[in-house]
Amino acid sequence: MLFTDGNRIDLHLKSKDYMFATYKSDSLTTPLLDKDVCLPEISPASDKDYWTTMPKEDQYFSTCNNFWWGMQNVAKGIWREELPYAKQMFELNIRPGLNQMVSWWIGLQHEFEVSPGKMGNYFENLLPIKYWDMYRKTYSDSDYENTWEAVFIACDLFRVLATEVAKRLSFDYLHYDEHNMTEYLKGVRTLSKDAKRVL
Repeated sequence: MLFTDGNRIDLHLKSKDYMFATYKSDSLTTPLLDKDVCLPEISPASDKDYWTTMPKEDQYFSTCNNFWWGMQNVAKGIWREELPYAKQMFELNIRPGLNQMVSWWIGLQHEFEVSPGKMGNYFENLLPIKYWDMYRKTYSDSDYENTWEAVFIACDLFRVLATEVAKRLSFDYLHYDEHNMTEYLKGVRTLSKDAKRVL
């Protein structure tokens, strides 16, 4: 329900059995009214279920690999001037990895006892101003040059955060992949429109 004062309430009708089975599954649950006094006792509401968890090395490696490998699709889309393709490749394939690395970095600053918020909506409050400024600049308009700028800023931010996360957790960072993809991106950015091969 969406009320005229702007408040919204999502209502669901559930059987008692189903409700009891799921009642304690979300740490943010807060009982507002229990007319029949049938609800079990629960801990005070907290965002604990939404805290960022420490990555395992294979998760970290996969996130880095997907981020750097996926950038070639974004570059291809920009060079071909296929705006929907380039934008979707960035938002659907690159941004999740960037957001994950931001969340891990934030988690490390808070002993993994903090939530980055739904879709990263607490990033602005949890990142240093310098990193937040870089992050917000990863969103660009429809101009291809601005999109290129956003791509390289995303690469810079990812590199900085991923390197710090790797150092703190004693992981290996993919310097070789980062270097190679960065050089590739630079090459595609300056590639003439009548080129027959990428580099």
